Amino acid sequence: MTKKGPKYFAKILLFGEYGIIENSKALAIPYQQFKGGLKLPAGKMDEKQKESNRHLRAFYEYLVEKSRQHPDLLDLNLDEFRKDLDAGLYFDSDIPEGYGLGSSGAVVAAVYERYARNKISVLENLTRDKLIRLREIFALMESFFHGKSSGLDPLNSYLSVPILIHEADAIEPTGIPQGSREGKGAIFLIDTQVKGETAPLVQLFMEKLKDEGFRHVLKEQFIKYTNVCVNDFLHGDFKSLLGNVKQLSATVYEHFRPMIPAHMLDVWKKGMQTGDYYLKLCGSGGGGYMLGFTEDFDKVKELLKDYRLQVIYRF
Repeated sequence: MTKKGPKYFAKILLFGEYGIIENSKALAIPYQQFKGGLKLPAGKMDEKQKESNRHLRAFYEYLVEKSRQHPDLLDLNLDEFRKDLDAGLYFDSDIPEGYGLGSSGAVVAAVYERYARNKISVLENLTRDKLIRLREIFALMESFFHGKSSGLDPLNSYLSVPILIHEADAIEPTGIPQGSREGKGAIFLIDTQVKGETAPLVQLFMEKLKDEGFRHVLKEQFIKYTNVCVNDFLHGDFKSLLGNVKQLSATVYEHFRPMIPAHMLDVWKKGMQTGDYYLKLCGSGGGGYMLGFTEDFDKVKELLKDYRLQVIYRF
């Protein structure tokens, strides 16, 4: 029988992509449509399992190095991890990679849960200090995958509750307004049908930050609208939310265009021009899923019938 551990859900970063690096607000929610967990094989491994084992081995080597550099932060039972890898440990997941749904965050959460010594458990009283420490640990671990990580994806996957970040050191689990099954309005995912790569886009963003004009746009437009969108959503003010998402969508179209797949630029622009829907990045962009917001999803289903859409919230 296959030995398996807990399952970790995908996540959706509703608001905060890129801005979180510069202390914007952020709101992430678990997405239970997709999940993954660590497993030991029951018999002969297939190619997908072998490939996953190879990726985990590379992650293990990285963690060995980082544990030496940051012994105060990373305290993992790496001997046990190596033994399990030798026994064929793999990550069994249906979370699509390169789609902005936190596939690497789920891996980090699973490895931490299984191998951390003095683990901060999801069952204990999670004080502000514990949440900050968890996020620091996860950020260091997930940097293996992206070069730079906020730690939010693994934190969301690990806790499996919506996470609100007010600013760098103010993190809390939060509730979100109850959606309406009969609501005409919706937040939805649109599949660009190409994979995105996080690391080069984050690197591009860090380069753009060196430009004073871009930093001004980031602060005065991108972060400003991100923050009000978070507030609008949490307060259930969807009329105001749509207006602010429109502004956010326009800012991304103008200043973050490399993060939008080229074949989606016209779809993005059409939404802004008609007001039928507004698109934004889901994670780092470049492919995978994008997020859509509309007050009339039935109409959008017809307008975007050539694309795969998934509703994640109705209002």
